[in-house]
Amino acid sequence: MTDPSSATLAQPAPAAAPVAIEHDGGVVVATLARPPVNALDADLVAQLAATVDAVSADGQVAVLHIRSDQRAFCAGADLALMQACFASPDGVAAMVDLVRRMQRLFACIAAAPVVTIAEIGGPALGGGLELALACDLRVAATDAKLGLPEANLGLVPAAGGTQRLTRLVGEGTAKRLILGAEVVDGAEAQRLGLVQWARPRAQLAEWTRALAQRVAGLPRAALAANKHCIGAAGSLARDGFADEIAATRALYDSAETRERVARFLAARATNTKEER
Repeated sequence: MTDPSSATLAQPAPAAAPVAIEHDGGVVVATLARPPVNALDADLVAQLAATVDAVSADGQVAVLHIRSDQRAFCAGADLALMQACFASPDGVAAMVDLVRRMQRLFACIAAAPVVTIAEIGGPALGGGLELALACDLRVAATDAKLGLPEANLGLVPAAGGTQRLTRLVGEGTAKRLILGAEVVDGAEAQRLGLVQWARPRAQLAEWTRALAQRVAGLPRAALAANKHCIGAAGSLARDGFADEIAATRALYDSAETRERVARFLAARATNTKEER
């Protein structure tokens, strides 16, 4: 007679979530955890979207730190999914729908009222780099590989890659990278302005975590207002100078701003007296 418990033990373990979440003070660390290279599929995109929504709604969170526990930061679209889509009569429509979902996700990351940081410890290619480009701050390992090589496949980096990369590094460099399907390392990516910092791999995690904590020590409302105003600089439809005035007016009514300004003025007054 079969032991009923043996059937239970034989059942496959539930699949691990493709995004692991850790709260670290005012920082939410979202670790991409879809073996082997965090290829983007509908589930991973949905999990990231849910994470961004939750972080945006949590007034205690100031920073979303996106990283990976796989050998790649994110290798872009799932190749097996692409193969299946090309083999199906309705596959092209399904693939375009996934790219559209990626566009929406990356737009939400770019517009989130928190500072978003991408820790790029391994390859960030195609959609993986587009994910990083949607973040406010990017730190790469000096030997990480970054690029938008879609032209090699006869495709376009269509989840925002042509737009965000051009705005970030200028048309000439964007054409170099996209039209040449060029992949660069983290050190070159920093030189080109693709990432703000490049660090040796052994230092990357600790350095990025410290950066996230430092930024999270600033008022969330001020960070969101500054991010909003910076975004206006690239928009012909918005008056960034008017946005600055509106943000300043709103922040002066903030209790946290008033407290910080009062502390700063008191410290300056004390220092002035000591200097006399």
